[in-house]
Amino acid sequence: MVLKKSSLLFVVILTFCEAIAKEAGNGLSQSKGKVKSPVNVQRAHEYEPTWESLDARPLPSWYDEGKIGIFIHWGVYSVPGFGSEWFWFSWKTSKNERIVNFMDQNYPPGFTYQDFGHQFTAEFYNATKWTELFKKSGAKYVVLTSKHHEGYTLWPSKYAFSWNAMAVGAHRNLLGELAEAIRSDSDLRFGLYHSLYEWFNPLWIADLATNLTTDEFVKFKTLPELYELVNEYQPDIVWSDGEWEAPDSYWQSKEFLAWLYNESPVKDFVVTNDRWGHKTLCTHGGYYTCADRYNPGILQPHKWENCMTLDKISWGYRRNAQIEDYLTPDELIKTIAETVSCGGNMLINVGPTKEGIIVPIQEERLLQLGQWLEINGEAIYSTVPWAYQNDTLTPGVWFTSRPNEKKAYAICLDWPEQSELQLAVVDGTQVSGVTLLGSEGSLEWELGNPGIKVKFPNVVDNKSQWAWTLVISTTQQSKPKP
Repeated sequence: MVLKKSSLLFVVILTFCEAIAKEAGNGLSQSKGKVKSPVNVQRAHEYEPTWESLDARPLPSWYDEGKIGIFIHWGVYSVPGFGSEWFWFSWKTSKNERIVNFMDQNYPPGFTYQDFGHQFTAEFYNATKWTELFKKSGAKYVVLTSKHHEGYTLWPSKYAFSWNAMAVGAHRNLLGELAEAIRSDSDLRFGLYHSLYEWFNPLWIADLATNLTTDEFVKFKTLPELYELVNEYQPDIVWSDGEWEAPDSYWQSKEFLAWLYNESPVKDFVVTNDRWGHKTLCTHGGYYTCADRYNPGILQPHKWENCMTLDKISWGYRRNAQIEDYLTPDELIKTIAETVSCGGNMLINVGPTKEGIIVPIQEERLLQLGQWLEINGEAIYSTVPWAYQNDTLTPGVWFTSRPNEKKAYAICLDWPEQSELQLAVVDGTQVSGVTLLGSEGSLEWELGNPGIKVKFPNVVDNKSQWAWTLVISTTQQSKPKP
């Protein structure tokens, strides 16, 4: 029988995968650089591969305390730098007119997406410089896209033969370099994003053709990669994505998470999200993401994360981005105040260029964030939601608290008119004093009927350039609303 080229390719890939998949999960390679000391999860028993058991695992405390993370979308899609990180899918599957015309007008006939891979050169990539920027931003953890839906891996994966950063493009272990820099030169936690599926992988397409009654892609690609990532790089976060086209049973997510929580080298401190199958979002897993840019504006009963991006349009780098496409410092800090007040963490995305540069406007936003957090971080890190999330009278005021210290924080997005602010939800009979972060001394205040009225100092005497934080000392601990 004569095989078509496509069929022959599939057989070759499958045979190769069968030969190497036997190694998946076997042995523990040491991650380069120091791994952060664990904030242990108290495990009364081994976790079973059921959602009831897995969901009962306590979230390691370091994650909630850190509040702010940096997301990095970087891959072959950074080469065209047009549209979004979904460039390949938009070109070949969606047939997006803008993308198709862009290719027709700028590249010769027969040019393939794989040809972009050779141009993913990363010649200016400096993991140490990235780490310094992330430290200055005030972030406490970093999440790198180890592999997006295009299937290209930023580490020399045995399961991404000829489609990884060591084999094609940069010819470097880009992931490994960042892991080394972060662990050697900072106290940041290091996490990894990983897409469960790949748009055009032959094994995935073959499984789809059987209505997912086969799972060759999972057995020979997805799971081996996940075990390899965890064993080799020991991430503090496993940020899963690309789950929506199949149930968690197809992805074998529960079995992987049981191994991750029970046996893996990161079992005592790893954090996971909720993207493990088409019905797990906002329902199962570690913390919830619910949707991209999820920002509910009200207190949530489960720990959650607002993953969002500085570029309002794309997660990946865009060469044609305009200044108005980026969040301003005010918009970024407003989103942080809203998110943390309602019990969330904030994962702020940057999209580096194909050369490995975080463009100046994104760098500037992170530095501005760091300047704000240096003054106002007391109201963000290790805080918990207050009895109220925002004020019922004065708009643009968001609250956090430190109950053990009998402090509530009012983050004011705008400097008040006449330098006087009324907070209706604050019980003045329980207030013992008010100060303003970035200013010296105590502030004058009085009962406001309702709440309290606070007299602000001259704005030029305060160090903060954007939002301003009142520290309200109280006579007793307060708790979030049930």
